[in-house]
Amino acid sequence: MAFEGLSEKLGGVFKRLKNKGKLSEDDVKSAMREVKMALLEADVSYKVVKDFVGKVTERAIGEEVTKSLTPAQQVIKIVNEELISLMGNEGSKINFPSKPPCVVMMCGLQGSGKTTHSAKLAKLFKSQGRRPLLVACDIYRPAAIEQLKIVGEKAEVPVFEMGQADPRDIVKNALHHARDYGNDLVIIDTAGRLHIDTELMNELIDIKEIANPNEIMLVVDAMTGQDAVNVAASFDEALGITGVLLTKLDSDTRGGAALSVLSVTGKPIKFVGMGEKLDEFEVFHPERMASRILGMGDVLTLIEKAQQTVDEEDAKKLARKVKEKGFDLNDLLDQLRQLQKMGSIKSLISMIPGVGNKLKDADVDENQFKRLEAIISSMTMKEREKPSVINPSRKRRIASGSGTKVEDVNRLLKQFEQMNKFMKQMGLGSKGSKKKRLNPAMLKGMTGFGNPGSGLPGGGGPSGFAGF
Repeated sequence: MAFEGLSEKLGGVFKRLKNKGKLSEDDVKSAMREVKMALLEADVSYKVVKDFVGKVTERAIGEEVTKSLTPAQQVIKIVNEELISLMGNEGSKINFPSKPPCVVMMCGLQGSGKTTHSAKLAKLFKSQGRRPLLVACDIYRPAAIEQLKIVGEKAEVPVFEMGQADPRDIVKNALHHARDYGNDLVIIDTAGRLHIDTELMNELIDIKEIANPNEIMLVVDAMTGQDAVNVAASFDEALGITGVLLTKLDSDTRGGAALSVLSVTGKPIKFVGMGEKLDEFEVFHPERMASRILGMGDVLTLIEKAQQTVDEEDAKKLARKVKEKGFDLNDLLDQLRQLQKMGSIKSLISMIPGVGNKLKDADVDENQFKRLEAIISSMTMKEREKPSVINPSRKRRIASGSGTKVEDVNRLLKQFEQMNKFMKQMGLGSKGSKKKRLNPAMLKGMTGFGNPGSGLPGGGGPSGFAGF
């Protein structure tokens, strides 16, 4: 994940500060030198680092720290506030006009992820009730149009294309089409190059004049480091971009671009791509990213992912069913599938306060839930509803059908039994229990997710599926 190295180094600095009862000016300056080196190693612009460290140092040696009962925590608070300020004090949104359609022009270098992220953006707004239209204007890159049609189909968003026609004509016709068919959001996937050239910019300027876009979104690959900031500055000078979409922030990139873009270009990061799947896409919230960098997790994003994945009505039905009949393996299977929809396990772990840093080096097998799903899917309906009927011969059949070992089946059944005991202690799993009122929020945690050592990969508690 991005910022891992930075987060680890900052964590070390703050740990040393916490070991000191009082902080002298020398302590603060020494810590800030380490923060400076950590930021430079994370590929943050030197000018940005210099300004950032200067502001933090000035505040950290002031009265608000020296008179504080917990000076180290006060320094961390200052660093957090300055990180947020560095990336933008609040998340920037796309401004929809009063008269549709809203036109978003996607631009960037070839290979930055424009086509895929055009579909991700369309899917995000479709889930919010918008009617997006994707427009294929990259007529130069082989299979670019076909790629947009494929990702558009996955996102269940229509794609407007005219083959190898002039991109200017494509845009004109796409806007007419959007008005005729009631599309209130038009996302134009423009062509890119391996480098910035006059021909590319002239075409983009022409498209801008024709489309009169409400947003000009620059798509930037976070793995290009400080070059990403230079690209942003060049595109901004030519087109006047309104925001940046940063891709591959789930990679092992050092993440410096995210901390430099706003300061260097004056344009905010509006969205980030966190993986290859269309769902692995987020609105950029500076305060949440700062929290992740400082190892404080990101509970709000985690909750949003859960809300997007878990249908409230389905959760209520499951709650009633569990209360009346108990929790069986069918219910566990549904929970596992919903959890997988929320994204990679590592990305989810990184959002849990106090857990992400501790488990960042854990050997997480992303396929473990698929194996659990395979085991349960190899059972008959009777076996899922009443696991107690599963005898040794049934276990051998289930293991053979799921491509696993009998030991894996035993482990799943044992941990499911422990899980049920835990639920009964909470007054959840037993039929007719009135100890506690069951609600959907409790169900969201039934796989143990969010409890270090009990629901995370490799955890060993009541609902942790260790060893898979």
